[in-house]
Amino acid sequence: MNTGQKQRVAGRPARRGLGKVAVWLVDDSPGRLRPLIMAVVLTLSAIGLVEVASASSVESVAAGNNPYDLPLKQAMWTVAGVVIMLVLARMPVRRIRWLGWPLLIGSLVALVLVFTPLGMSVNGNRNWLSVGGFTAQPSEFAKLSLIVWAAAILDRKQALLGQWKHAVIPLAPAGGLIMLIVALGHDLGTTMIIMMILAATMFYGGVRMKVFSVAGLVCAVAALLLAATSGNRMGRISSWLGMGSDEDAQGMGYQAQHGAYALASGGWFGVGLGQSRQKWNWIPEAHNDFIFSILGEELGLAGTLLVLGLFAILAIAVFKTIARTTDTFSRIVACSVITWILGQAVINIAMVSGLLPVIGVPLPFISYGGSAMVSSLAGIGVILAVTRPEGVHPHPTRSRRAGPGRPVSARPVSTRAVSGRGVKQAREHAYQR
Repeated sequence: MNTGQKQRVAGRPARRGLGKVAVWLVDDSPGRLRPLIMAVVLTLSAIGLVEVASASSVESVAAGNNPYDLPLKQAMWTVAGVVIMLVLARMPVRRIRWLGWPLLIGSLVALVLVFTPLGMSVNGNRNWLSVGGFTAQPSEFAKLSLIVWAAAILDRKQALLGQWKHAVIPLAPAGGLIMLIVALGHDLGTTMIIMMILAATMFYGGVRMKVFSVAGLVCAVAALLLAATSGNRMGRISSWLGMGSDEDAQGMGYQAQHGAYALASGGWFGVGLGQSRQKWNWIPEAHNDFIFSILGEELGLAGTLLVLGLFAILAIAVFKTIARTTDTFSRIVACSVITWILGQAVINIAMVSGLLPVIGVPLPFISYGGSAMVSSLAGIGVILAVTRPEGVHPHPTRSRRAGPGRPVSARPVSTRAVSGRGVKQAREHAYQR
C-alpha cells in the first residue's frame, strides 16, 4: 500500500460493522491484521461454544447426563487453546523451527500408543488415547507437527529441491508413516486431511510440479484404495451418489439426509437459537461433524453466511500478513496451516451440504472436540509467531519519553547487533541459493 492510500484510509471517518472490517483488510499493516486474525478466531470459537451447547443438550438429557457437561468441557479446552495460542504467538521463529523434530517424534509415539491398552475406539475409529480420565486425539496434533517439521526440512533443502530424491525424502516416508498409522485406526477423513497438509507443504516449499503431481497421484490412489476396501465407506459413497431415494432414508444416508433437512428448514434467518428440531436425536453426532447443519437450522442462511464470511476474512487477513514475510520457513508454515484450517472447513461444509460424501471431518473452531480446538488454535498461534514483523521482538524494550509533549521513542538498537543479523541473513540467503 502506497503513502497516498494509507493517508486516504487514515483520513476516513470511523466506520462500524463490515465497513470497519473492510478498512482493516485494505490496510495491510501488521498492527491491524494480527488483531483482526485473533478477533475472527475468537468469534468463531464463541459461535462454536454456543452451538455445541445447543446441539448437545438434548442428547445429554436423554442419556441422563448434565446438559452443560459437553459445553463446559469445550469451554475448558477453548481457554487452554487460547492460552497456548498466545504463548506460541510470542515465541521466536528459531524456537518454533527447533520444535520440528520433537513434535514429530512425540506425535508418532502418541499415534502408536493408540493401539496399546491406552487407546480407545469411538464410533468404530481407534484414534483416541485415554489417560487419567482425559481423552485426546493424537492425529489432530500430528497435523501441526508435520507442518512445522516439513517446513524446517524444506527450508534447509531449498538449493536441492531440483533433485527429486531430496524433494521426496524424508518428507514422503514420514508423512506416509503418519497416514498409515491413522488409516489403520479406520479414520479416512483425518488421513485425507494429512494428505492435503503434506501436499500443501511440498507446494509452498517450492517442490517441482512434476514431483508434486506424482505425489498427489499416489495419495489419490491410496485414498481410493482405503475407500474401496471398507464396506462402510463404500456404502456412504453409494448413498451419496443416490441421496434422496426412499431405500436410503434409514440406511447410510440417514445422517446426511437429516442434515439437509435441518439446513432446508432454517430459511433465511433460522428457527431461533436453541430451537432446532433435528437435534432431537434425528442427527447423530449433531454437536460434532454435523454442527453446521444445526447452525443453519437455528440461524438460517444469515448464520451460515456469517460463518463463511468469517472464514473468508481469516483467509484474506492471514495471506496478506504472509505476503509481508520474507523468511522461507515462515512462509511455508503459515501457508500450510491456513490451508489445513480452510481446507478442512470447506470439506466439512461440503459434506454437510451434500456436495461430498460423509467422511467424518470436524469444522474448525466450531465442532465439539478438545484436541481439534487446541490444535487449531495452536496453529493460529504459530501463524502469528512466524509472521511477526521484522524488528518486533516478543519482549520489546521499555520506551522512554524525551520530554513534556514530545513523542515516546524506543531505545536505540545497537548498530553492531543489526550488522550481525544482516551478515547472518546474507549467509543464509547465499546458502539457499
